[in-house]
Amino acid sequence: MNLPTVKGPPGSERQEDGGRAHAVTPADARRSVGALLARVGISLDSILAADALLVTTELVTNALRHGGGLTLFRIAVIGRALHLSVGDASTAPPVTRPYRPGRSGGYGWPLIQRLTRHLTVKLHPDGKIIKAVLPLT
Repeated sequence: MNLPTVKGPPGSERQEDGGRAHAVTPADARRSVGALLARVGISLDSILAADALLVTTELVTNALRHGGGLTLFRIAVIGRALHLSVGDASTAPPVTRPYRPGRSGGYGWPLIQRLTRHLTVKLHPDGKIIKAVLPLT
C-alpha cells in the first residue's frame, strides 16, 4: 500500500491511509496497520507493533461484533504515535463487562484502555467513532 505523506506542524511528518473503511476484517486492518508501521520504520517483531496490532484487532472486532458494522477505519502515524480511528453503526458506548467463568469475551475493551495513551469515544446520530493513540517509542 502506498501511503501519502501529509505535512503536519513544522518538524513533524504524518503518514496516513486516507480514512476509507476498506479494512473490513480484523485481518485486513492488521495488514494495513502493519504496512504503515513498517513504512515508518517500526519492526513488526517489536512489542510496540504487537500492541498496535492487538488494539487494531480488538477495535475492528468490536465494531463488527457489537457495533453493527465498520463504518470508518483511519490510521495515521503522527510524530511517534499511531492514531487509529474506528467507526461503527452503534450509538452505544463501549462497556466493560465483569469477568464470569464460562463466558467468552469481556477482555477487549479493558485491554484497549490499558495499551493506549489516549482514547476517546465520540457518539453521533449514526453511530460512534473511537479514536486511540498508541505510543511508538
